[in-house]
Amino acid sequence: MRVWLYNRPTDMRKSYNALVALVKNTLEEDPLSRQLFVFINRRRNQCKVLYFERSGYCIWSKRLEQGQFHSHAGPAVKQLLALTDLKLIIDGIDTRSIRYHVW
Repeated sequence: MRVWLYNRPTDMRKSYNALVALVKNTLEEDPLSRQLFVFINRRRNQCKVLYFERSGYCIWSKRLEQGQFHSHAGPAVKQLLALTDLKLIIDGIDTRSIRYHVW
C-alpha cells in the first residue's frame, strides 16, 4: 500500500470533494487507487487521511491535544511514506530522529 504525504499545510475544513480535488490536481495521483493520502494543518496538530474503499471515500482524522505531528518533509509537494512512518507520525513520534538499521 502506498502512502502519500502532502507537504503543504492543508485547511482541515476541507472534506471529501476538496481533498479529492487536491489529490487529483496538486498531487497528480488517482484518488480511486486505494492509496492513502495524508494531510496536516499549519499548526501540525491535526491530520486527515483520505482513502477509497470499494463503496466510497473514507476520511480518518486525528487532533492532538498536546504536541505536533512530525515528519521529515522535504521541498517536494508530495512525499512517499512507508506504512511504518505513517504509524509513527500518527503516534506523534518525530521520524527525523529515527535511525533505520539494515538487517
